[in-house]
Amino acid sequence: MQKKWLIKSPPDDTDTGQLRSVLKIDRTLAGLLLQRGISGYESARDFFRPSLDALHDPFLMHDMDRAADRLARAIRGKERILLFGDYDVDGTTAVSMMYLFLRELNPEVYYYIPDRYAEGYGLSDQGIDHAVEKNCTLMISLDCGIRSVEKIARAMKHGIDFIVCDHHQPGPQLPDCIILDPKKEQCHYPFSELSGCGVGFKLLDALCRKYLPGEQSRLFTFLDFLAVSIGADLVPVSGENRILSYYGLRRINEQPRTSFTALLEVAERALPLTLTDVVFVIAPRINAAGRIRSGKYAVEMMTSEDGHEIRQLAAEINDDNLERRKLDAEITAEALALIEADQNFHSRRSTVVFQDNWHKGVIGIVASRLIEVHFRPTIVFTRQDDHYTGSARTVNDFDIHAALCHCEDLIVQFGGHTHAAGLTVHADKLEAFCERFEAVVAEHLLPEDHVPRQEADYKLNFDELFMKEENRMKLPRFKRILDQFEPFGPGNMKPLFLSENVFATDQRILKDKHLKLSVVQPDADLCIEAIGFNMADKAELVASGLPFDMIYTLESNTWNNKTTLQLNIKDIRSTC
Repeated sequence: MQKKWLIKSPPDDTDTGQLRSVLKIDRTLAGLLLQRGISGYESARDFFRPSLDALHDPFLMHDMDRAADRLARAIRGKERILLFGDYDVDGTTAVSMMYLFLRELNPEVYYYIPDRYAEGYGLSDQGIDHAVEKNCTLMISLDCGIRSVEKIARAMKHGIDFIVCDHHQPGPQLPDCIILDPKKEQCHYPFSELSGCGVGFKLLDALCRKYLPGEQSRLFTFLDFLAVSIGADLVPVSGENRILSYYGLRRINEQPRTSFTALLEVAERALPLTLTDVVFVIAPRINAAGRIRSGKYAVEMMTSEDGHEIRQLAAEINDDNLERRKLDAEITAEALALIEADQNFHSRRSTVVFQDNWHKGVIGIVASRLIEVHFRPTIVFTRQDDHYTGSARTVNDFDIHAALCHCEDLIVQFGGHTHAAGLTVHADKLEAFCERFEAVVAEHLLPEDHVPRQEADYKLNFDELFMKEENRMKLPRFKRILDQFEPFGPGNMKPLFLSENVFATDQRILKDKHLKLSVVQPDADLCIEAIGFNMADKAELVASGLPFDMIYTLESNTWNNKTTLQLNIKDIRSTC
């Protein structure tokens, strides 16, 4: 699919020059920092050397005084507390973190993870019933609860106090309980993009600051959970999230938790990890437990102190991930076949497909796969009794959550973000919903959103990568400084570079799908290895002997104990 290239404009020359002078770095690195809002020594120091002292006071969050007081009272009174968490990575890491921290203070702490299929997303009646059976007097929801008005009211009728720790957009009515959510209107917390696990962490931080100052150092040993949740939930890696993920990654790499090392072993990966590695290695496996069986197995693995049990659970969760991949491939193929058989598909602006027997745990992944082929807002449904459950994904800047708001009268329940959402529609309303959703997309989807984008941060000539005196068989200083931009993620994406007028001096196809190149640029005395994953279709373009333009990231490639520079190609287009 041909992409529209968007090249960011370079910052002002004066600003670039001033930052270069202060930091003693080259033009491109200074420009990349300015693009991230870093304009002087102090902001650069905070970016490259984040400090836990820079975390915001948790009591700036609305309702935090009440939440910390209620939790402290429950701990002092040895009350029974139930932690209720979503079944995804954010929810299960939040529950694991809070459970491990609180059980040292109060042994009467329990957790509950809902079944994705029997209970669905959010607070469930079964979870409340479990709290009643356990004689719990306090429930804390993690990564959910902000829209569970009726269910929280039901819990409170049973004499259970409730604290919501959520980060999703609230609905028109808030639950009548203690609510921690930086996105609620009454909250003026300085950073609104915490993960669900992050909101739970702020509650524990407030508890320590006001009641248990001696426990704060122990709390910081759980920052690895924060790094996993931030990476998996795709929240911005800026502000507090940069600090939390920076120290969380350090914890993973220097003092790894047994559960995470067990997952790395079954994945055949080794430390150290970047946040990107967390997203693609640890997070999918934790998620797979909730997709295939139950998220409770992920929590059991992350909270167990028995090494044998942890390794056994990690192996089972890895099997879940293999099953998830198999189902993903099968359902994607079936969905694409349905699309191709639909004669009216190409006249529509949206994609909505459904089958009664599709596995609910992978329909969100399938929606993303369909967008890779047919670039349009997409919903994939599967049937459950007399309802259809769907996962929605979007393209470019089209707000999928806002689109669903226009269809709210046809939806039983829904929730999510700008880029992804989940919903439930009664079977009798499915056809009407599909028509309304298509009309909303057709009305609000901008012409430029029909075409996938490939962004680049900076134009770069190959001769800028190495200084004259540098050994070109080693990583250049440019790349070593760029590595310090980590952790990467939304709000601080890995820099993408555009190099023009490039030639391939050598090429080959790996595993019938990957494009391996040696590339040069006129007037640059440098030949660099490059790889384009799943880009074998570009082989003819680069083999023509004609120049081409290339967008890529800079990577390190280690082979035979030698680490060299390699370009990871994101897109190629002909210069002609």
